[in-house]
Parts: sequence; C-alpha cells; structure tokens
Amino acid sequence: MSNIMFFNPIYWTTMPAPDYDVPAIRRAHDILRVLASQRAPLRATDLARACAMPRSSLYLLLDTLVRRRWIDRAGDGYVIGLELMALGAAYLRHDGLQAAFRAAASEFVERHNEVMQLAALDGAEVVYLAREDARRPVRLVSELGSRLPAHACALGKALLAGLPEPVLAETLPPVLVQVSERTQTDRAALLRELAQARAEGLAQEHEEVAAGLHCYAAYVGETALGKRVAVSTSIPGDRLDAVHVQAVAQGVRRAARAIAARVALAPQAC
Repeated sequence: MSNIMFFNPIYWTTMPAPDYDVPAIRRAHDILRVLASQRAPLRATDLARACAMPRSSLYLLLDTLVRRRWIDRAGDGYVIGLELMALGAAYLRHDGLQAAFRAAASEFVERHNEVMQLAALDGAEVVYLAREDARRPVRLVSELGSRLPAHACALGKALLAGLPEPVLAETLPPVLVQVSERTQTDRAALLRELAQARAEGLAQEHEEVAAGLHCYAAYVGETALGKRVAVSTSIPGDRLDAVHVQAVAQGVRRAARAIAARVALAPQAC
C-alpha cells in the first residue's frame, strides 16, 4: 500500500458545478491539482487512484502533459513541469501587480526587516502569490501557491473585510474550520473582527495558523481584472514588542497604499 499523502480536503476549493465541461480538461486539471499537492514525484498508479481515472485514459493525458512540459517525469513518477510554472507566473504580471508588490515589499523589508507576503482571495480561501523575505530566518506556514481558509489568517481577514456585506455573507462557509487550537471559529466573533479590521485598515491574527506566529495584514483592493489582494507580515512571538509591532503595522498599511497607487483598481462596490 502506498504511503502517499494526498491533498487535505479542508484546503480544496469547492468549485460550482458547471452546466457543461470538457472531460479531458477536467481530468488534466485533477492530475495537476494532485501533483501540486505533493512534495515528491507521484507514480501513475497513485495518480490513477487519487483521480479515480482509468489507466488507459490517464496514460494518454500524462503523455500529452509531458510533451507540453506541464508535467515532467522524475524517476518512476511525475512532478509539476517548468512550462506550467511559467504560465502561472503570468498571473502576477497582470495589472502590474508583480512590479508594484516588489517595490513596496522591498521598501518594507529594508525598513522593518520582516517578511512581506501578497495573497489573493479565491472563494473562502486565500492563495499566496508572492513573498519578499527578511534578512533573517522567519517561520512561515505558507508557500507560494498554497491555500489557507480566509477566516483563519490575517491576510484572509483583510480580504474578507474588504468585501461588501452581502458578498461576505455568501462567501463565508457555514462551518469555520479549525486550523490550530486558536483559530477563530465563532462566526459572530469573526464578523466583529472583520468590522474592526475594516475600521482600522489592519487585520491581525495571533497563532491561529501556527503556534508562535503573529500576522498583520492590510487590504490593497480589487484590481481591474478582478483580483482582490492584500499584503501581510508574519512575526515570531520573540520579536513581538509593542514598539516594533506598531511600526510594522504602519508599514503594512503603507505598503498596501503604495501598491494600490501603482495598480489599476476596480471601482468599489456600494
């Protein structure tokens, strides 16, 4: 029996069922999502099991994806390929978002020596898009492209706080999953936090994702192409003194404003 660990359904985005989809594209999507959830090459037999796909169909798709470099062979398994990475990187070039983030994040790191992260809202989850590292080790629980429930992290709270109330009500899931023992799972309490974040222009969470990690985030806005984005920083508890936190919080807000000033934002909904 294989010891492969597949994607955690908590972080799997639930997509609405379309009126019609193309089976080959849906199956290729399933293959890519499973491979993206792994840290090691995955054999075809494990892929067939994870995707509930006949091997005859699977091998044809694998061969097609390999020839287009969406995936690569690695030993007796498969991994995400270079072409897929290059295609995905184009997402950040839209709206000038990549250049705007790099400029603001570089200034933030130079001034505060803390990491800065950029994320977008996707349903009830956040997807981490970019990061500017500090000049010292920092414990992060996110990797680029990874997802977290929006209600559990500062980035997600900043993004949720930026939603019009009717959209927020539709976006929040009925049950708020618990990521750590400190995750906020009370809906009424979460709504109060979001109202405070909206008023202050700053969202925060304290060890709701990982023990010892405290995060502060600010909403940037919605780009002209529909991306709702925010920036954050993550500070280990041993650097959590009041003066530093205040300076960092101001820096996060400043970075969000700087990015918004350089990126074409969509008109705000009433």
